[in-house]
Amino acid sequence: MPESPTSPPTSPPPGSPTNNATPPSPVSALLRATVLFAAFLALQLVLFKSLLTFPSSRFLPAPRRSNSTWANGAVDDAEECKAGLIYVYDLPPEFNHDLLAHCDRLWPWYSFCPYLSNGGLGRPAAEVPALSAVVPNASLPNWYNTDQFPLEVIVHRRLLSHRCRTIDASLATAFYVPFYAGLDVGSHLWGPNSTVADRDRAGARLLRWLRGQPFFAKSGGWDHFITLGRITWDFRRYGADGWGTNLVLMPGMENVTRLVIEGDRLDPLDVGVPYPTGFHPRRAADVRAWQEYVLSLERRNLFGFAGAPRSGFPDDFRDVLLEECEDAGSDRCRAVDCRGTRCNDDGAAVMRLFMGSRFCLQPRGDSFTRRSLFDCMVAGAVPVLFWRRTAYDAYRWFLPRGEEGEWSVFIDRRALRVGNVSVRDVLEGYSERRVRRMRERVVEMIPRLVYGSSPDGLGDGMDDALDVALGGVLKRFRHRRWSIGHEGSRGRSVERASD
Repeated sequence: MPESPTSPPTSPPPGSPTNNATPPSPVSALLRATVLFAAFLALQLVLFKSLLTFPSSRFLPAPRRSNSTWANGAVDDAEECKAGLIYVYDLPPEFNHDLLAHCDRLWPWYSFCPYLSNGGLGRPAAEVPALSAVVPNASLPNWYNTDQFPLEVIVHRRLLSHRCRTIDASLATAFYVPFYAGLDVGSHLWGPNSTVADRDRAGARLLRWLRGQPFFAKSGGWDHFITLGRITWDFRRYGADGWGTNLVLMPGMENVTRLVIEGDRLDPLDVGVPYPTGFHPRRAADVRAWQEYVLSLERRNLFGFAGAPRSGFPDDFRDVLLEECEDAGSDRCRAVDCRGTRCNDDGAAVMRLFMGSRFCLQPRGDSFTRRSLFDCMVAGAVPVLFWRRTAYDAYRWFLPRGEEGEWSVFIDRRALRVGNVSVRDVLEGYSERRVRRMRERVVEMIPRLVYGSSPDGLGDGMDDALDVALGGVLKRFRHRRWSIGHEGSRGRSVERASD
């Protein structure tokens, strides 16, 4: 039987020192050593280059400075962190770092690695010719080819460098759990051999670990929060073999606040936060420059629609909107066919459409909201909605309530479907002055809808989407802590009175 390659030889091979009476000369030994050393250096160079291009934990920077309270150096202005301090758990790497290290396995159709570069922002627009052709040069450093699902990485990276991050858990108002649940479940949703156990495994292991942490055990999780980079229905499996994971419904999650790109409006612990777009400004001045630019654009189209008909859905509403666009004529409406990956590859086609339109049609997608809603508003176009749950009931911390008519148009989809109204007639009913006012209102809201790229935020008193989310989380936790203390005081008063 032939030997296996790993088996030791039964006798020394010909030419080995034991079979060769003549020892190697010093010159040949030196030559071999030189060759081996050169090969070693070449291998190290290859490995180094691969690390530079491979998404790994390098996207999650270590604290910049450290002291006993703040992870990133003492805060110059105590008012900056008066809302509270944030503690970021250092989870076992299987829950975040390892997912990045195996980014090529996260998606069955293509590698997700380019979209996780630059801390989840993706490739810079300057490296994507189609996108760089749409964005003006002055704003190009603030634009990236960002996917719709990297929220968990973006937020984790920012919080690790946040000015109000503390390394003393006893001082924290809020505890952040950096589990990349969306990346994890996404890697199991379409696999031919994927099982319910595969989808639930990481979440169950995380909660076992979390229940062993003293501050989680102390509060039951009510002062903890997590980000979910996919829609909430991917984390709520109904039925024994339904879609997604069961993370949100697992024991241990009942008090944890979830920042999710699309939440369940009936669950108060689900907080809808904006989908990531391609715009990630570094500072407030970059936002203002973009706002001025999109307001100055000449918009030739009355309205635009980015989407694709779905043959598998009977009476798909997108077909209705495509017909509306066709009936309005090419001088009033333009549509971008998003079949395949055209609208995901670089975002250029969608942004070009919205930057040239005064209004953009926003039907529901597979769920009630699409990333397209936020692309539309960042481009300075007024969204036209057909379901209240697309925006009004979903993003209450970010979109002004009670002022919907100032920044959007709502059309009854049932009336539109039966032909009682048309999109063109409704939109042409708005005066130029009114449309301008609505667009100004949309553009004013842009900072709250985007995730800045600077660890210190936009500055100059301007809040981005993460600032708004953290402000809401800290306010919720402070109120909860006050309620618990108030209830405890009242209980002690009752006990004293009974004595």
